Amino acid sequence: MDLGIKGETALVVGASEGIGYETAKGLLEEGAEVLICSRSADKLRYAARHLEQACGRTVHWFAADVTRAEDVVRLKAWLENETGRLDILVSAVGGSRRAGFEELDDTAWLANYEFNVLGAVRVVRAALDFLKRSDAGGRIVILGAAGARMPYEHQVVSNVHKAGLIALVKTLGAEFQKYNIRVNSVSPGRTLTSLWTTRAEKLARERGISADDVMYEFSREIPMQRFGRPEEIAAMVVFLASHKTSYVTCQSILVDGGIARGLI
Repeated sequence: MDLGIKGETALVVGASEGIGYETAKGLLEEGAEVLICSRSADKLRYAARHLEQACGRTVHWFAADVTRAEDVVRLKAWLENETGRLDILVSAVGGSRRAGFEELDDTAWLANYEFNVLGAVRVVRAALDFLKRSDAGGRIVILGAAGARMPYEHQVVSNVHKAGLIALVKTLGAEFQKYNIRVNSVSPGRTLTSLWTTRAEKLARERGISADDVMYEFSREIPMQRFGRPEEIAAMVVFLASHKTSYVTCQSILVDGGIARGLI
């Protein structure tokens, strides 16, 4: 299927690994010009090299930490110098902390808020002027989490902040329509990323079992009986960033193997 984004310019923030990396790859395979950003220059350099080898085109990169406002200001200046326009923005930044409510102080809450919500706000703010210039109509896709729709135990900070991202997407989608910019989010379920492998290893040590056993236990709660792969989540991100979804905005799409079974 031709998604109609060949020759368009996309920025993927959080693209050094996992879902962000696979999203950048998917956009490249569809013919988009892709710029990538993450906080680790070493990981970005490695990711860019592998993307270039896989797709045969240059991938420009810039290291910035979205929890630092000054880094995002520098990112905006780099974008102005590098391209001056964007058609697609993907924010694949965020994470969760597995902890009970009583274990979390104000510092933990604020750090997770800055990483999950304010980071996305800063990225959108930095990219907005460029997206307004898009002749094709700008598209923003923000990565959230299935926990926003079905809160998990011991994931309280992530549950709350990812729910906030859905509110952000619905608000921005309505506000930005006057600029012909669509805004959507993708809410992954349990996915085979470094966050989950690290968590499984930690739980395995605490419980005296193997990490594979931990992953198996968590997978049994998913109707499809397995974790998602990053490229499966990225496929939906790329689709929402395309012109095939021209009548879709203000939406949060679950890609979760069926784990979030609420009606709304």
